[in-house]
Amino acid sequence: MTSKNKLNITSYICPMTFVKTRIALDQLPAGATLEVHLKGKEPLVNIRRNVQELGYKITNEISLENNETIVVIYKSQ
Repeated sequence: MTSKNKLNITSYICPMTFVKTRIALDQLPAGATLEVHLKGKEPLVNIRRNVQELGYKITNEISLENNETIVVIYKSQ
């Protein structure tokens, strides 16, 4: 991944939304951030819960049009 780590999962449904996010996070070094673009409430709720369970932190959430959200995840470990 580049210094601008972005992942677009707007075309996926659960559970693939978190599978894709987890794979991207696993490829990042500690201290990196991942910007995830998602669509819908269910992926947002699942990403929030699963990121917390992994010990990472959501540092920002931006609501967009068309029921889309950008979630920025900080990989602390």
